[in-house]
Amino acid sequence: MRPPLLNPLFAPVTSLAGVGPKQDKLLRYLLGRDETPRLVDLLLHLPSSVIDRRARPKVRDAVPGTVVTLEITVDRHRPPPPRNSRAPYLVYASDDTGDVVLTFFRAKPGYVEKLLPVGAKRYVSGTLQMYDGMAQIVHPDRVVDEAAFAKLSGIDPVYPLTEGLALGALRRAIAQALQKLPDLPEWISPEVIRRCHFPPIEDALTRVHVPIELTDVLPDSPFWSRLAFDELLAGQLALALVRAQLRRPAGNRHTGDGHLRKKIIDALPYALTTSQQKAVAAIAEDLRQPVRMLRLLQGDVGSGKTVVALLAAAAVVEAGKQAALMAPTEILARQHIKTIAPLAERAGLRVAILTGREKGKERREILARLEAGEIDFLVGTHALIQDDVAFKALALAVVDEQHRFGVRERLALTEKGEAVDVLVLSATPIPRTLVLTYFGDMDISELREKPAGRQPIDTRAVPDTRLDEVIEAVGRALSAGKRVYWICPLVEESETVNLTDAEARFKSLQQRFGGQVGLVHGKMRGADKDRVMAQFAAGEIGLLVATTVVEVGVDVPAATIMVIENAERFGLAQLHQLRGRIGRGSEASTCLLLYREPLSEMSKARLKVIRETTDGFRIAEEDLRLRGEGDVLGVRQSGLPGYRIARSDVHAQLITQARDEALRIMKENPKLAGPRGEALRCLLYLFERDEALPLMGAG
Repeated sequence: MRPPLLNPLFAPVTSLAGVGPKQDKLLRYLLGRDETPRLVDLLLHLPSSVIDRRARPKVRDAVPGTVVTLEITVDRHRPPPPRNSRAPYLVYASDDTGDVVLTFFRAKPGYVEKLLPVGAKRYVSGTLQMYDGMAQIVHPDRVVDEAAFAKLSGIDPVYPLTEGLALGALRRAIAQALQKLPDLPEWISPEVIRRCHFPPIEDALTRVHVPIELTDVLPDSPFWSRLAFDELLAGQLALALVRAQLRRPAGNRHTGDGHLRKKIIDALPYALTTSQQKAVAAIAEDLRQPVRMLRLLQGDVGSGKTVVALLAAAAVVEAGKQAALMAPTEILARQHIKTIAPLAERAGLRVAILTGREKGKERREILARLEAGEIDFLVGTHALIQDDVAFKALALAVVDEQHRFGVRERLALTEKGEAVDVLVLSATPIPRTLVLTYFGDMDISELREKPAGRQPIDTRAVPDTRLDEVIEAVGRALSAGKRVYWICPLVEESETVNLTDAEARFKSLQQRFGGQVGLVHGKMRGADKDRVMAQFAAGEIGLLVATTVVEVGVDVPAATIMVIENAERFGLAQLHQLRGRIGRGSEASTCLLLYREPLSEMSKARLKVIRETTDGFRIAEEDLRLRGEGDVLGVRQSGLPGYRIARSDVHAQLITQARDEALRIMKENPKLAGPRGEALRCLLYLFERDEALPLMGAG
């Protein structure tokens, strides 16, 4: 139950004056919510910069192109002529040193007269420009009388916005939300507050939204840092609660005698790498222990994680139990089953797949077999955690690409069995600091080597002015029977616009190469995507134009060339993932990074790293250094995925402190009892980490 104290902050934004259905829709988009945002969402939407209105020159001394605040007297109005609505509404004003014109376009009749009555003294603020030798301010940002001016700090926050939402409207909504802030209890321990010089939470929120100094809104200010620590602590505490639940003593353990694992290893066309052998041994040891396994298996594209997951599944099946693997996308789930099925068959392991595509009778049959224990290993998507999916004896949950799943999904799968062991796979090697942030103290296995027989990839950066040469080279490759990927960017902010990129490129290449070209993108139906992918895999088409839907889980060993258009628009991890689609067979491969000039310093650095190395662990570290975690985990473009306030580059040292604090809380007060426990529950609800709270009552 949410502490009643927080109810005012969980009221919908539409309860504020001036926030109607139109603003609700815009705020949902801005704040990334499916339903109407709440006041707490507004308060945690922090400014990106400030406008300093403290410069108060006389008109004569005002510097053109700067933001100024002038104390003026209104002299006269000049409305636009009746038949010319496009002409501006002009207000002539002055001080004792000179004149200034205030210009309004499309002003509502009566609005300007009320705002600037003739003869009145007003304070106006905005960017001053010279026009025909006359000082003017177009649409002043602020027009206030003396009483209102006395209340202004002179520093205005500027927020990230979305098209159609005015800055003034957002500021007014946030100001109202601040008024509703209840008296919150302190959840940070006194020694951490002392050590980090943190202000109380109310002061932190107020000073970030109503800055007194220009530095108040910087991420390294004590105000922003306090909020970042709160957010990190909520995340770490939720992980610690989950971990405590998953780490409880588990009764009968899930490891068999090794006969199925031996059959699978014998069926492999190659020997396991050293790090695969180590990972398999570590997992077998975990499965023998009296506590549940919680292990992260991370390795580069193509390092053989699926085979390790299959051997882990075989270990529990030997003990008469079942295993499940949950992947974030259908493409990925089908890719896993393609690797798993032939090996499982040789070992006599019964596998099946369950995604949104299995419907009706087919789905009912799978569920019946699962519940009867006739399926040993079920692979699927979110479909696995639906209520009607019941296992006879689930003992192992393998979760792929973990950072795309929340704590909630992780738990939903483990709840379908008794004392379920958890193995998490990540195809993007994750730097140590991030492992702590997203996974808590998980045990880690790393797959460092590439499987035998993989060929190196020659990576080159080419300016897009040489596009024609690249198309010529692709033509020669197609004539030689080679298979080619052509990747176009799909930027989240305007998917609709950028989809035409892929479609336009497809059309232009189709004109050139005819039926040899196929197209795959995220807006297509699953069955259509699969059909085109199958044609490409079978060699019926030689050139596949695609968006980043092929980033994970697409395996066509015969593909040896990849062209990535607008490569400067992708993050390092994404470029690395995309490039990992080639170099999977025995032939040498080439990756061409087409970029548009001029390149920013960041883009130059990224393209340099990707050309120099194919080591995913090094790439992940470089990515973290260059741009923060957002792209290392491939979720958002910058900042910590799942975190709105904490920034890796600024708050890295707070991650460790938040983790230590969470572990100390779990040691001293694991049930979150008493006043401090109640305060911590408030924290978990405020930052939407409360999904871990029901666990404390469980088991």
